[in-house]
Amino acid sequence: MRTLKLIFCLVLLSVVAQAGTLRGRITDEAGSGLPFASIYIKETSSGTGSNEQGHFSLQLAPGTYTLEFKYVGYRAKLVTVTIADETQELNVQLLPETLNLKEVVVRVAEEDPAYPIMRNAIRLRKYHQNEANAWSARVYMKSVARMDKVPSKVLGIKVVDVDTGIVYLSESVSELHFKKPNKINERMISSRVSGKKQGFSFNQASEMNISFYNPLIKVQGLSERGFISPLANNALFYYRFEYLGAFEENGRTINKIKVTPRRNNDPVFSGSIYIVDGTWRIHSSDLKLTKNAGIEFVDFIRLRQVYAPVHANVWMPVSQRFTFEAGGLGFKGRGYVTGVYSKYKVQAAYSQPPKVEEIEPEKEEIVAEAKLARKPKFRIIEPKAATPEEQPAIHDEKLFSKEILVVEKEANTRDSAYWAEIRPVPLTKAEVVDYHEKDSLEVIKNSKPYQDSLDRVRNKPSFGNFFLGGYTYSNTFRKVQFGFDPLISFTGGPSILHYNTVEGAVADVRLSYRKSFEDRRRYTIEPAVRYGFSNEKLNAKLRLMYQYDAVKNSVVSLEGGRYVTQINNTNPISPFVNSVYTLLAERNYMKLYQRDFGLATFRSELWNGVNLSTSLEYAHRMPLQNTTGYTIRERPGDRFTSNVPVNAELADASFTPHQALTAAVSINFRPGQTYITRPDDKFNLGSKYPTFGLGLRTGLKALGGDVGYMTAALRISDNFSLGLLGAGSYSVTGGTFWNKSDMRLMDYKHFNGNRTLFAGSYEGFQLLDYYQYSTSNSYLEGHFEHHFNGFIFNKVPLFRKLKWQEVASLNYLNTKTSGNYLEVGIGIEHIFKVLRVDFVTSFQEGKKASTGLMFGLGF
Repeated sequence: MRTLKLIFCLVLLSVVAQAGTLRGRITDEAGSGLPFASIYIKETSSGTGSNEQGHFSLQLAPGTYTLEFKYVGYRAKLVTVTIADETQELNVQLLPETLNLKEVVVRVAEEDPAYPIMRNAIRLRKYHQNEANAWSARVYMKSVARMDKVPSKVLGIKVVDVDTGIVYLSESVSELHFKKPNKINERMISSRVSGKKQGFSFNQASEMNISFYNPLIKVQGLSERGFISPLANNALFYYRFEYLGAFEENGRTINKIKVTPRRNNDPVFSGSIYIVDGTWRIHSSDLKLTKNAGIEFVDFIRLRQVYAPVHANVWMPVSQRFTFEAGGLGFKGRGYVTGVYSKYKVQAAYSQPPKVEEIEPEKEEIVAEAKLARKPKFRIIEPKAATPEEQPAIHDEKLFSKEILVVEKEANTRDSAYWAEIRPVPLTKAEVVDYHEKDSLEVIKNSKPYQDSLDRVRNKPSFGNFFLGGYTYSNTFRKVQFGFDPLISFTGGPSILHYNTVEGAVADVRLSYRKSFEDRRRYTIEPAVRYGFSNEKLNAKLRLMYQYDAVKNSVVSLEGGRYVTQINNTNPISPFVNSVYTLLAERNYMKLYQRDFGLATFRSELWNGVNLSTSLEYAHRMPLQNTTGYTIRERPGDRFTSNVPVNAELADASFTPHQALTAAVSINFRPGQTYITRPDDKFNLGSKYPTFGLGLRTGLKALGGDVGYMTAALRISDNFSLGLLGAGSYSVTGGTFWNKSDMRLMDYKHFNGNRTLFAGSYEGFQLLDYYQYSTSNSYLEGHFEHHFNGFIFNKVPLFRKLKWQEVASLNYLNTKTSGNYLEVGIGIEHIFKVLRVDFVTSFQEGKKASTGLMFGLGF
């Protein structure tokens, strides 16, 4: 075995030794480097590119190669080189494209020659989009982000450990596979992150594979509704095209078309697109998105693509590059993401390409149109499909699954020699320095003295920490955090101080201690103490939580003690909102009871798309009464209500102390869920199918338990996108009860209602009482919400300038006592970027019941 290994190593070394290096620089007519120029190697169907200064470097086996150097806006150049066992230098100068304005004959009166070219490209869009049944390629990606300006403080909080210069640099190499209609498999074989030798890059080659043959372009995180391609069927409604001329390249005529939006605020591109004459396919593109197109988080993004023939009838991108600039809150930065495609394998769909043919008119038509400029008619000559013998399969069907990206465990173990050999785009001097400095400083930055020095700055308490945001003390080196809630929470979260008519002023102090480990396990200890100054009762509980598998999100927790809890287990009203309404409007909407309890819960992903959640609780449940009637502003005729809710199914909803042993189990299943696997984590993505949920809950008359019942519910929910019309979500839940030997109001099915001006959960009701229609019978509940993402308001100059967006909602409920209850809402979101206002009307059995104006958060 040792001999075999030695022979293998010697053979491998001899192959590496035989590889030659070709390096040089690509420059323009003035001698300046052309950044990210494309280099296509015809013999290997591979591409590479230059770096920001125009330098390139290639590792090639000895032999003769034809290299094609391309840069958008410049004439391509073919160079034949012979590689030997040595390093060779080749400098290439590209000249600006010389456009010939006589290449296209105008056939329609006063119509720019660009339009017939683009119409033909649009006609053949689907064919070019589907000209490969399957393909695979090696994709090299590099992401660089630079910070040009950093403020000293943001919203009063000191900015720590952020400097100007390169703030993020990563490289990755992936094997990317595709098969029609939409099967994707990506395996990241190499990953490098500057300053994080154990880290994994977040590059994803499949996300970067943007194609303008798709009518709607979606770039994750840039916009909620996507952008219209210049080749979309409705492109002429959104774009103006201008013919700038044509040039010859390898015997082909390439048309340059200027692309401009017809209206300033449509979600469209601007720039140039190059179309091959005759085949009407994309040759290359240089297109840009600005704030006018509705992009978020960045000021502009520019996309440059270069295509090349990788097969007789198939062109694929050999390089793509995104550049961007962004600024906000005193920060200003820029960056780019570049991708280089090589080692293509293609299974072509057609044995011959499609064609567009002009239909000759009949004689009568010629006579009728003699006095007018005739508009030619066209037909598409369908391409001939390739047979399996002509184009054998290149993929094993087992290659494709719901796992669309897997990062190999060894991806971040590659050394600098490996990267020097495999990297198709040389690093710039600044990037070389960044790797060297940050990798050298990584040991220092991970050291206890350095992390302690940062923690001393981060851990400094402030008025905002204690009063509004809560305080967290971190020991980064030990991976420990300790924190507590703010005094007051305006967002509806937990807070230390609040007020209700049962306890009066309340001090509710919850502490949290969390310890994390290198393998992403963690445990949390949360003790809580609550004291009511009016009823003079002290309550306390303790929660222990342990996450032992981050990949499956497996969590087990134990909780127990004595505490005060809302009777409606959906917790529909926050302590802050209830305090405001109690003190200022004499409305005590929150209804409370006390429970001495022990609770065990468990949740985990059983299989991909299947999640299990279970709980078992034993509780001694006791009623509570109002002990105070204090209010800041007394209103004539208004009085606080009892702590006993009013329910339509119960003549008296009060209860006496009792025991309850309850168990619950729920399973959520999303068929076809795709996901990404990393060595230490799993990211669940979307599916074309909705999520199905089945829940069971029971009260057991055992171990002294007094309640007995069974209930089950089925839920269907999903998010959806309608392109330019926006995106929405829906959920439908139906349930029933049986074996109801003994129940209390806490055991009923409760609904997430709201009686205040502050919008409740947008997945609940906005005008429904918290308890009136809680039920122990069958029920049907539905929620629908649609965000138009500016589809309407972008056409109104004032709203467009304010960047307001419209939203609509429907909420439906049917129970034994509610009948058909419906809420219809229309709203405006993104007011001052964070606020949302809805006007909601409710109907019961078709008759108008109430109306309300709701204020909430709408980012």
